[in-house]
Amino acid sequence: MSEGSYVPPRVWQWEAGNGGEFASINRPIAGATHERELPVGRHPLQLYSLATPNGVKVTIMLEELLALGFEGAEYDAHLIRILDGDQFGSGFVAVNPNSKIPAMVDHSVNPPQRVFESGAILLYLAEKFGALLPQDPAKRTECMSWLFWQMASAPILGGGFGHFYAYAPEKYEYPIDRYTMEVKRQLDVLDRHLAAHRYLAGDEYSIADIAVWPWYGALVRNALYDAGEFLDVASYTHVQRWAEDIAQRPAVQRGRMVNRTWGDPAEQLHERHDASDFELRTQDKLAV
Repeated sequence: MSEGSYVPPRVWQWEAGNGGEFASINRPIAGATHERELPVGRHPLQLYSLATPNGVKVTIMLEELLALGFEGAEYDAHLIRILDGDQFGSGFVAVNPNSKIPAMVDHSVNPPQRVFESGAILLYLAEKFGALLPQDPAKRTECMSWLFWQMASAPILGGGFGHFYAYAPEKYEYPIDRYTMEVKRQLDVLDRHLAAHRYLAGDEYSIADIAVWPWYGALVRNALYDAGEFLDVASYTHVQRWAEDIAQRPAVQRGRMVNRTWGDPAEQLHERHDASDFELRTQDKLAV
């Protein structure tokens, strides 16, 4: 069937395994596929995740809180292997009925509180600890606007551009052009704003930056979809400056390692249960 010749049926029917890297885990229904309890560690916060951009948001947030001295932000990060379908286990579905990472349970409250969706987790933690969320009403509103901008925009970058450019079984000009145009418009939105502001909410680093950086920061640092040249990311100089500034933060460097299962073994910490794990339990050390 040539491009443009597809005629949608009156009623769509799902064909399992219909192509693409994630075909084996995509399905049009919700709910658990198997019984599996989630592990629970010794810390107040239990995170179930993978180091995708959405997962990295939360581990960066937790490491930033710990760097600020909030001992209650200690956490266990359990690895959820999405290509193995871990997110469809009954325990995970009970925490996030949408079967997406990241998901978190706060055991410091009674009964334990589940939190799902990365933006909701960032906001929950910011309010719980009173940090990384501006107190000034105008700055807080600006922060929230950028947080929700990211939540609304990332599906264009990930599910749209990323899918058709990097993961689809075949390359089609129309969807790649359509999503490329929108991603570049979003980069221009960021670049114009960051030309006049150090961070997204002004001069104060916040959950808005933590939400946006794993997606758009990674993109302009050519660490997402290997699309830097294609998108001409070097032309977004203010986003580049912002992305490199945040990349130098020690908490960011630690956070992006947690639940990471690819790349340099020295930067992979499959699970994090103690601060010492960054020194003792990265994959390069465990392989020795």
